[in-house]
Amino acid sequence: MLNSIVGILNGGGAGGGGSSFESIATLTAAGGESYLSFTSIPSTYASIQLRGIGRFSTATTSNYVTIKLNNDTAANYVRHRLYGDGTSAVAQGATAATYMPIGRVAGASATASVFGAAICDIHDYASTTNNKTIRAFGGNDGAAADTSYQVQLASGLWLSTAAVNRVDVYPDSGTWSAGSTFALYGVKGS
Repeated sequence: MLNSIVGILNGGGAGGGGSSFESIATLTAAGGESYLSFTSIPSTYASIQLRGIGRFSTATTSNYVTIKLNNDTAANYVRHRLYGDGTSAVAQGATAATYMPIGRVAGASATASVFGAAICDIHDYASTTNNKTIRAFGGNDGAAADTSYQVQLASGLWLSTAAVNRVDVYPDSGTWSAGSTFALYGVKGS
């Protein structure tokens, strides 16, 4: 499913055609990192997109993957989420948050070698006059016999007019497991 979504995004099928993606950087966890950090992001794109798979060390089946922009840990994020597990759907929102959740990833109690996936767009990232709009899609499968699987759509704002030059990717708890990989792309405008 993730390959289909990435194919649509690469083909310009989401949000108006004519865009193309250019790799900025890829980071892969060796294991034990509390976050992965993309720095020195060029300001030459229309927007940026983060794609990744992750698994973390905490003994649970799944938890959130989150981002912080420009190392901002203050309550400057507004977020909305719609998620479901095949049985029920839940909508949530928060203001004055200290991070932006972009999906769920597998934890150490999930079936071995299971990773969660997320795709996150950061619009107007280079603007110095607009707050930054964030949208994300992600999901995970925890274990064969439980209901920790989930798919999530999220949107939000970073309440800052500063240009984004750093994106930190965190597991909601614990540290990244080896093999967790995130790639940052620049989206060229048409």
